[in-house]
Formats: sequence, structure tokens, C-alpha cells
Amino acid sequence: MSASKKTAWAVTAALFLPLVAAVPAHADTKDEKDKQPKPPNAMSSLGGPLLGNAGTQVQLGPGAPVLPKELSGRSWVVADAESGEVLAAHNAHWPLAPASTLKMLFADTLLPKFPDARLKHLVTTADMAGIGAGSSLVGIKEKQTYTVHDLWLGVFLRSGNDAVHVLTSMNSGLRQTVKEMNEHAVELQALDTHVVSPDGYDAPGQVSSAYDLTLIARSGMQKPAFREYAATPRAVFPGEQKPGKKRESFEIQNTNRLLTGDLGVAPYQGIAGVKNGNTTHAGATFTGVAERNGKVLLVTVMNPSSKEQHAVYRETARLLDWGFAAAGKVTPVGELVPPLSARTESAAPDDGSVPAPGKNAPDGTVHAASEERSGGVGIALGVAGGVLVLLAGAVFLVNRRWPLAGAAGRRRRARQDPDVNP
Repeated sequence: MSASKKTAWAVTAALFLPLVAAVPAHADTKDEKDKQPKPPNAMSSLGGPLLGNAGTQVQLGPGAPVLPKELSGRSWVVADAESGEVLAAHNAHWPLAPASTLKMLFADTLLPKFPDARLKHLVTTADMAGIGAGSSLVGIKEKQTYTVHDLWLGVFLRSGNDAVHVLTSMNSGLRQTVKEMNEHAVELQALDTHVVSPDGYDAPGQVSSAYDLTLIARSGMQKPAFREYAATPRAVFPGEQKPGKKRESFEIQNTNRLLTGDLGVAPYQGIAGVKNGNTTHAGATFTGVAERNGKVLLVTVMNPSSKEQHAVYRETARLLDWGFAAAGKVTPVGELVPPLSARTESAAPDDGSVPAPGKNAPDGTVHAASEERSGGVGIALGVAGGVLVLLAGAVFLVNRRWPLAGAAGRRRRARQDPDVNP
């Protein structure tokens, strides 16, 4: 072989070898994708047959924007909080570890059992037993006294497992609380959900789904106290009481980054809660509710695989943006079902009577009793530049009766006929 040919072969080999070396990297990437968990072959179709399908479900109409490309959540749901329409979903009924988003069910179950937020409790060693290693804590100390209000601030703002354990102890213990939470999940028709640990700490068999967490958040946001806690960015929390001295205190901040912001994540304009979570098994999870131009949306994202910082918040924000832009331009892929008790409510005669104090009227107003429970503080959420303001005497839009089939139909007709009241 001539010298010139040898040189040519050497150059060709030098160019070709890096390409050969690169092939295993592509194979590894494919293998990684193949190793990613996949949804079960059969999932619940509660809320509509499309919601039982694996993969992304969306029905775009004329002028509807396409879904964001940067979505990596194993499961997610975008829903209208008022009508209950599911605008789009991805593996909606996949049972996954929920992490601290399960605290929404804890709060929705137990808040009504402690109507007096001023009730005080002296924390004992038994109250704090069983808190999992590495748990998020608000900083509760044994032999210190806290009000129920303090404890709920610890649950909602700092996702404090210590606060959950104290409230659980006050509620007759772990077994009773788990029983009540599972019963409440059935009442809400959150049937993918099984509770083992009330604080959301990883436990064998503990699961929920994006669909269920959205149902649970929707139920919670109809309760004035739940709304207030979920929308509180910061609060002062009691510290240690030393003999002869004024009790110490410190500020706590909500761990919901779309509410308070963080490096690389701005507060989302219109955000009004709800709850985030993160554990080794569950990954990052989040359910958020936001309002824009009179439209209220709920989004749940579970376990995004993206390495992007704060991926669960970024993907939630993208889905909220999409939902607001797509509202009225997509055919719903399903619905958020009402709780079982709503069937009884729908059978009640419409005699025009005024609801008892504290009950929701047909137009969605809340009477004086609920305002008194919150100490007269209004519970509507005024939003300006992403900053939440509590408005006295008003009511948050999502606070309406469950959208039964008839009510949803009336709202649809009202959009076409201005003489029909929604």
C-alpha cells in the first residue's frame, strides 16, 4: 500500500472511530428510557374512559395551543376547578407515592374536627413518636404549648411532619386518623388513594394519583380555613418558652415555590395554593390552584424525571399557562367527579329556602358562620403581580357547590344565553 493510501486510511479511521465510540451512549440512553417505570396496563376510568388510558390525553379544538414540550411528569392533570372539566391529562389514574401532597387529604379530613383554632395543646413525648428520619419539620418542641392554628401553619407552610404527628395524636392516634383519611378518600371518590402514613412519608402501599390529588385539593379549597392556610406565604411561629422570659418566635415561609418564589422560580401570578411534596420514593409532587381572568384551574404534577431545577414547579406553571390559554378551545377528556354525598344533596328539593349559617348557598356565597370561624378575615384571594391579598367579606371563586350534571349544564347554557343565571 502506498504512503498516500496509508495516510488516507489513517485519516478515515480517525474520523470514524469517535462515531463508533458514540454508539453505546445512544444505546445507554435508550436503555435508561426502557428502565423508566411504566403505568399499569389497566387503570381506573373514573371521570371518563379517556382518563383510564396510558399516555397523554387531550382533544384540541380550533385555535387551541399545543401542550408544552417540556413535560416529564409521570402523571399530571389540568382541570377547571369550578366546572370539574379535565382539560388534559397524562396517566391520570396511575397510583404513585404522593409524598407530602397527601397532607391535603390529612387537612381536608381533620380541619373540620378542630373548629376552634385557639384550642391549646401541650406537646408530649408520645405525640412526637414515630416521626420518620429526614422528615421535614416546623420545629415543634416537647413540653411546649401550641394552638391548633399554630399546628396547621406548621402543616401547610413548612410541611411539618412534627405538626402532623401532634394533630394525629390529638385525633385519637395514628390508626384512627389513617382510618378516617381512607374513609374520606372513598367519600371523595379518590379511589386510587391508600393512606398508610398521614404525613405522606414513604410507606409500603401508600399511593395516590394525579386525578385523586386534584379531587382532594378541590375539596379542600372549598373550606375557608384550608384556603387561608394554603394561601399564606409567611407566618410567625412560636419558639421555646423559657422560665421568666417572653416566648421566642421565628418566621416560617411556605415551601410552595410558586407562592413564595425561589432562585430561578418566580411566584406564579394568580397562584392560591395548594401543596408540594418530595421524598426519595415519590420524587417531587405538587398540586397548585390559580386564577386568571375569572378562570380557576387546578394542576397536579407527579414525579417529573427532568433534571431541571424545581422541575415540578416549572412544569406546573407551564401547564397552568397552557390551561388558561386553552380554556374554551379544547374538548374535555373527562371530569372531576363529585363526592358521594353530593348525590344526596342533588336529590334535595329546590324550595328556595336559605341555607343554614355556614352552609354554601346555591350561588356559592358563604354565610356569616364561616367568616366567624376565620376570625372575620376574608377568604377571597385578590391577586396582583403574583402577590396574594386577603380581601375582607369576599369569597374565592372556587367556593361553589359541587358541579353536578345539571349545574354544569346550566353554566354551559349561561355562556350562550346571558339571561340564564349560572
